[in-house]
Amino acid sequence: MAQEFVNGKIHPGKVVVFIKPTCPYCRRTKELLLQFPFKQGTLEFVDITATGNTEQIQDYLKHLTGARTVPRVFIGKECIGGCTDLEKMHQSGELLKRLEQIGALQ
Repeated sequence: MAQEFVNGKIHPGKVVVFIKPTCPYCRRTKELLLQFPFKQGTLEFVDITATGNTEQIQDYLKHLTGARTVPRVFIGKECIGGCTDLEKMHQSGELLKRLEQIGALQ
């Protein structure tokens, strides 16, 4: 169930962030990403607490990415890590480049 749920959200031309709404790092990640002009449908925040399978989803994220913490940020099919990783990519200019590469921006 968790595997199908997570794999069903991740797509090549999309940014998907698995979050918990009470997590301060998730809120920072959301604030950073919302600064970009995403095309409709290319940015999704997935609240894993709304699924009823939070623990199983986090276990699968650990299997898939090496960490079960949130946020887990996927740019296309690649997990780039969490909030700190995203902020470092933004500061270096790599984030903008990757978002353009997958065609997510207007």
